[in-house]
This record gives sequence, C-alpha cells and structure tokens, in this order.
Amino acid sequence: MSAEGNTRAADTPAARLQALFEGHRLTPTQRRIAHSMVRRAADVPFLSSVELAELAGVSQPSVTRFAVALGFDGYPALRRHLREVAPVEPADTERTSNEYQQAVEAEIENLRHLAELLADPRPVRKAGRLLAASRPLPVLGLRAAAAQAYGFAYFAAKVHPDVRLLNEGGTMIHDRIDACVRAGASALLCFALPRHPREVLDTLGYAREAGLTVVTVADSAFAPVAKASDLLLPAAVGTGLAFDTACAPMLLGRVLLEAMCDDLPDAQAWLEEFDAKAAARGLFVE
Repeated sequence: MSAEGNTRAADTPAARLQALFEGHRLTPTQRRIAHSMVRRAADVPFLSSVELAELAGVSQPSVTRFAVALGFDGYPALRRHLREVAPVEPADTERTSNEYQQAVEAEIENLRHLAELLADPRPVRKAGRLLAASRPLPVLGLRAAAAQAYGFAYFAAKVHPDVRLLNEGGTMIHDRIDACVRAGASALLCFALPRHPREVLDTLGYAREAGLTVVTVADSAFAPVAKASDLLLPAAVGTGLAFDTACAPMLLGRVLLEAMCDDLPDAQAWLEEFDAKAAARGLFVE
C-alpha cells in the first residue's frame, strides 16, 4: 500500500473521528457515544446533542460530559470543531425505504467503513502472521459471536494444521486454553460481538496471562474487549433489526483467513488435496 493510499484512508470522516477519540480514557457510556458517532460519521456534525443522545441511547447530559472529556467546552464546541475539520454534506434524510431496506443499507455502510479501514492492510497482515504461526490456533467466540468463530474455524482447519474452536463457555474454557498453551499455542483469535459477555473479558485476560497474543475482531475500537486485546480489528454490526446483523465481522473473518493463508506455505496444496478427495468421494452436488 502506498503512502498516498494510507493518507486517503485516514482522511475519511470516520477515521478523523477515530483519531479525535484516541488517547482519551472514556467511560462505557462515552465509548457508546463514540461508537455511534463513528458509525454515522457523515451526519454527526449536523446532529444536535439531543439527536446524538437518541442515536447512542444515552442521556443528553452524557453527550455534554463526553464533549468535555474530549477537551471541549461543551457539545456545541465539539460540533463546530467537526464542521471545521471535516466539512461534509449532511446525509440525505428523506428516505422512502422500509425498515428492512434500511437494515440492508446500514450494513452496506458498515462494509464501506470496513473497506476504508482495510486501505491500510498492515494490521490484518500482522494478524495473519500471528495466527499462521500459532500451533495450535485457538479460536474463541461465545454467545452471539459463536457463529463467527465456528465459520472461521471451519475454513481455517482446511489450511492450518491445528485449529481449536472455543465456542462454549463454562469452567472448562480455562482448561482448554491451558491445553493449547501446553501444545505450543502463541496466539488466540477472538470474535467479540454485542452484547459482550463478561466471560469473554475474563477468558481473554486469562489467555494473556498464559502468554498468548490476543487478536480480536470486535464491533468497535471502543468495545469492552479492547483493553483485553493485543491487536483489535473493528467491524461494525447492524442494529436496525430486532437482532444485530454481522456482515462486516463475517467478511473481516474471511479477510483474516486470506491473510493467514499468505503465511501458510502449504495452504494451496492442502486446498487442492481437499478438492481432489471431495471429488473422489462425491462430497458435493455440482
């Protein structure tokens, strides 16, 4: 990636907001506001404090305290700053689409934001190297994130010699991490989606104490698991339906698989061997 490409990636409204929040110790409520602002980066300079509070699901005074925590006199000063440094046209609010279409459009926006982040491929490539080198490779995902962990582990097992899925919680999970460490694991991949189980935080803390490098795919750079991760890769979830949608985290998982394959010299040969055996067994219907 050229330096010019990295500059373009850093010059998006969402990236500028991320840079504004970096270095500040934010409370859980303030992280929620920050996450909402990043997801609606183009609209934020035109939102009132009441509208932002409704968007984030917090009180209006919480928005004011958030602005003060960032070093501004209040929310109006923060909004003026955003309009000065990130002049953008307000998003078209005259929508005629129904709630299902709006959910799809929100996911498309999440994927666009993910594409902006991937303009700098270095974090994903670093993660790929860490995962490829870990033998075995534990993959953690509990509750809402269990499906993402299962999908990654299913495909990773076709190119990695030892993938161990950790998708059930309970007292045994620390034992399974201990077994991975004894077998030579050096890294752990975690998928963490809201609502974030306390057990995931505890498990990541235990894994780091055991010497594992934690790579996490989470819904936000401000997710609770950020402090328990060595390398966090954000991919937003959709929240417009009764249950969250996770298109961007799923796609980021596939991107991680691709990066991991780049550091596994036998990956292509293993895939070709699997295809040959699958054809011989008549495993799939053409």
